[in-house]
Amino acid sequence: MPTEILMPALSPTMEEGTLAKWLVNEGDTVSAGDLLAEIETDKATMEFEAVDEGVIGKILIAEGSANVAVNSVIAVLLDDGESAANIKLSTAAPTPTASELPAEAPAPAPMVGTTPAPSAVTGTRVFATPLARRIAADKGLDLTQISGSGPKGRIVKADVESATAVPKAEAAVQQSAITSTAPTPTATPSSDAIAKIYADRKYEEIQLDGMRKTIAARLTEAKQTVPHFYLRRDIHLDDLMSFRSQLNKQLAAREIKLSVNDFIIKACALALQSVPAANAVWAGDRVLQMEASDVAVAVAIEGGLFTPVLRDSDTKSLSALSAEMKDLATRARDRKLAPHEYLGGSFAISNLGMFGIDNFDAVINPPHGAILAVGAGKKKPVVNSDGDLSVATVMSVTLSVDHRVIDGALAAELLNEIVSNLENPMLMLA
Repeated sequence: MPTEILMPALSPTMEEGTLAKWLVNEGDTVSAGDLLAEIETDKATMEFEAVDEGVIGKILIAEGSANVAVNSVIAVLLDDGESAANIKLSTAAPTPTASELPAEAPAPAPMVGTTPAPSAVTGTRVFATPLARRIAADKGLDLTQISGSGPKGRIVKADVESATAVPKAEAAVQQSAITSTAPTPTATPSSDAIAKIYADRKYEEIQLDGMRKTIAARLTEAKQTVPHFYLRRDIHLDDLMSFRSQLNKQLAAREIKLSVNDFIIKACALALQSVPAANAVWAGDRVLQMEASDVAVAVAIEGGLFTPVLRDSDTKSLSALSAEMKDLATRARDRKLAPHEYLGGSFAISNLGMFGIDNFDAVINPPHGAILAVGAGKKKPVVNSDGDLSVATVMSVTLSVDHRVIDGALAAELLNEIVSNLENPMLMLA
């Protein structure tokens, strides 16, 4: 029977995308792993691979189509001997066109440990191979209650062969219980109501792209659901600046130039190892304490930002971190990062010092446990250890902490380690 090819969710935050380019034509034979199309997500342009083999019977969404909802049918794949003339799309879940889709239809937030196979099921639409569907029908299985182990959560033969039937009524009761416990969103003024306030003023209306919608949703969620608290410290940078200058002179022949930000990344990574209980993320009903120091760094791009993750930062040299950070930042600005390069991490850094900002409070990026906001290093009068007045280069930092993950004393210990590493930079090489 024909297989529906669905608009994929190429990142956890993707709800719709643009079908930028088809890499196949109707009548082409494809195998699993062959490239089918280029999809523009809220973060990047990515290639979409075939999961099954067959012949492209019909392409339903044209190149360049925007606002194509995840899980809507974009093409149909035929088995050997099937004809395109006999194609019938699923009647259980008709395919919406881009113009019929609601302007904003955010998917419900996943509930850890309660909803099976979030990547394989959305509403009544299910990712499953034709063979898995036939076996499920023979066994009386409800595919929405089965977790898929195939590519991108697709339900395959092994999943349905090992599954036992769940009565539809029971499944409906379970879903009803989940729905009834979901919090009711607070009503906010509509866009039309706000526009009326400014009806007598000139303005330009700017439509939100996928990235800006995602940033708005995630930061709203973070400020509403994450109990932030803040710790502030001043860091004396004179020793670091002198040490950095010496290293850069020695590394000049290798065309390596370390930035202050490279030292900050290393200092945070080592601090997470020194205070391992703070190297953790919030996972809904539990805390995950990480072993490696995976540090995310905010990178501003046109229209938004990325937070690429430098994995195992505690084990890498300053020069390796510097090279990796430059590469990630360049590809972030070109929107060429893969999801695994900007997802994950337990800790983040947001540095606005290069813009002359003295200090600020950063919003935690869930599920991270904390984020360090870094201000500019500036010459300031200070009282030295002898009680005399002197001038030092001082950088102000603020650590935003998720109180569900890290308590105050533990956060203070973490921040003290970060400060110690930056004020004694040679120790980071020991």
